[in-house]
Amino acid sequence: MMNATTHLQVTKRDGRLEPIDLDKIHRVVTWAAEGLNNVSVSQVELKSHIQFYNGIRTDDIHETIIKAAADLISQDSPDYQYLAARLAIFHLRKIAYGEFEPPHLFDHVSKLTEAGKYDRHILEDYTREEFDELNAYIDHCRDMTFSYAAVKQLEGKYLVQNRVTRQIYETPQFLYILVAMCLFSKYPKATRLDYVKRFYDAVSTFKVSLPTPIMSGVRTPTRQFSSCVLIECDDSLDSINATTSAIVKYVSQRAGIGINAGRIRGLGSEIRGGEAQHTGCIPFFKMFQAAVKSCSQGGVRGGAATLFYPMWHIEVKNLLVLKNNRGVEENRVRHLDYGVQINKLMYTRLIKGGNITLFSPNEVPGLYDAFFADQDEFERLYTQYEQDPNIRKRSVPATDLFSSLMQERAGTGRIYIQNVDHCNTHSPFDPSVAPVRQSNLCLEIALPTKPLDNIHDENGEIALCTLSAFNLGTLNDLDEFEEMADLTVRALDALLDYQDYPVKAAYQATMNRRTLGIGVINYAYYLAKNGVKYSDDSAIGLTHRTFEAMQYYLLKASVNLAKEYGACPLFNETVYSQGKLPIDTYKKDLDAICQEPLHYDWEALRADIVKYGLRNSTLTALMPSETSSQIANATNGIEPPRGLVTVKASKDGILKQVVPEFENLKNAYETLWQMPSNDGYLKLVGVMQKFVDQAISANTSYDPGKFEGGKVSMKQMLKDLLTAYKYGVKTLYYHNTRDGADDTQADLQDDGCAGGACKI
Repeated sequence: MMNATTHLQVTKRDGRLEPIDLDKIHRVVTWAAEGLNNVSVSQVELKSHIQFYNGIRTDDIHETIIKAAADLISQDSPDYQYLAARLAIFHLRKIAYGEFEPPHLFDHVSKLTEAGKYDRHILEDYTREEFDELNAYIDHCRDMTFSYAAVKQLEGKYLVQNRVTRQIYETPQFLYILVAMCLFSKYPKATRLDYVKRFYDAVSTFKVSLPTPIMSGVRTPTRQFSSCVLIECDDSLDSINATTSAIVKYVSQRAGIGINAGRIRGLGSEIRGGEAQHTGCIPFFKMFQAAVKSCSQGGVRGGAATLFYPMWHIEVKNLLVLKNNRGVEENRVRHLDYGVQINKLMYTRLIKGGNITLFSPNEVPGLYDAFFADQDEFERLYTQYEQDPNIRKRSVPATDLFSSLMQERAGTGRIYIQNVDHCNTHSPFDPSVAPVRQSNLCLEIALPTKPLDNIHDENGEIALCTLSAFNLGTLNDLDEFEEMADLTVRALDALLDYQDYPVKAAYQATMNRRTLGIGVINYAYYLAKNGVKYSDDSAIGLTHRTFEAMQYYLLKASVNLAKEYGACPLFNETVYSQGKLPIDTYKKDLDAICQEPLHYDWEALRADIVKYGLRNSTLTALMPSETSSQIANATNGIEPPRGLVTVKASKDGILKQVVPEFENLKNAYETLWQMPSNDGYLKLVGVMQKFVDQAISANTSYDPGKFEGGKVSMKQMLKDLLTAYKYGVKTLYYHNTRDGADDTQADLQDDGCAGGACKI
């Protein structure tokens, strides 16, 4: 085979043919294998040589060798993920620069600015001396720390490129340094390079993870980097049209969308005093779906959205089945996801075997607003309207309605849950003036919104949230959160002023509230490295300590920023302004399962917050982070891995990812289907929610093989739903069902509101 291969000719980039140089290939593969364990240069060469052919292009040779190495990634030989990555980086640099050595930062930025790929302000804001200093600081060797899956994600989503020709123009370290330069460009010259360097170090060594919109967009002329957009619709044609326009504007700029359509009146309601009958929700939901799917988000991901409505809406039985594959196109809206909004009264009716009464929101004055703002008032109005014979209504057994909800959740995996009372009683916002009425595509954002009457409406409020995440796997001491929190809050807060706002209502809301959502990645590795598990309560204390430290230092960072730049203008609409903290409003049922004390000086922090205010109304949200976790070779968000080596399908093909520290910790990880139930996981989510000021993308997962007859029982699904509510969990995201396939198989979701849906 080797002799046959030596007679082949290759096609060079300029079209010339010349004999293949196997020694050159051998040198590159040997370089890529240096310092790695259990990898064989000859095995990679043999596997790739088989696929060579006469006249093969040099680009194709590189890609063949890379694929040969990637195919060898396994539990027995996990280091092939680094060998394949180094080969991919070598190839990437050749594509971007024509050689292995990257150019000078100034030359690179000048060239790409001239080509229209980079924002011109970078050259205008920084001096040549600053470029020289930062060029000397960049550590291009960090490119060699990526896994193969990370490089492929960078190539597919994050690196600036021509998405038609697939020509890539930059490599990862330039991405990281330029993001830092853009975010801190308006800082005083005396301090900004220090912040640029420290933020560059934090993101390029994977201590801080950035979401898709920031990674792919900051440094380009497109300036919209918020991951999540929440748009509320009123019960009018003008508002429905304005909502549709806002969806198009934001879905085209990489944002994941949450749509609150719960106010829209039900089928058969009177229009114009009885002159006509309302066509119901479904035609308008179809409008929203068309708007969401109208844009491909620049090739980075497809548009996606989640639409919210209350469980007591008169059309709920039809709305629950909108994603169901049965039925006809006229009564289905399958390309949206849905969030069903529930509160304590609904759960109480379920537990007591009672009925739930359904209303059209427009026919029960005050009920819709009270559903979010005041639970006692909601219950008073709800029972009053139930007894009013003049109000149109339907009554259904609560068990039937909840069973239908859980059946559709199980069948589609993507009917989500929002506990609206928890979103308002354990919230940074005062629900009497700024109620939270919806979440987003990934169910971790919980922010106030107001409907638009038109696209230029300055009284409406579109909520944006800008995301990031801490890599728990890099922590050696919880006090390390202090510097990471300071850097990340400063960077994201600066981004709010740096970016553009396609809709006025989003600009005003963002400037007034300055909401951030900082989460975590690599939680499963963090547990494994600390010798604790999801399912046996051993991780409860560690989780409490970790999320306490994280929220404490984020609040401290925002107070410090408020001292410098002032509190956010609507700080008075937060409960923080009243001296309330997350530790005051969490669900006290948690105390029965977690006795961990508080370890930080919350009273001193409380006093500082009241005195100085907060720069940011919100600071935490735990998002899914499937793709951005891969960049750091970390486990996904707070989720257990499906296997120690997972095979994930993305638009760029099949990618294998190995859990961190596989060799040392392979017996310490608890994988998804090893967990006996959702109980341990939901307890941990409840403990996190005690401190997290927004919400958490928490999943429920079921293995039918553990149930009688191979069918997940409705009783168990309802029990888990009630357990999540009991521990104060605000939202539930995916419903996963084990399908009997290889445990290592998993679809590659996008990330938190920065992803295909809304992901980080």
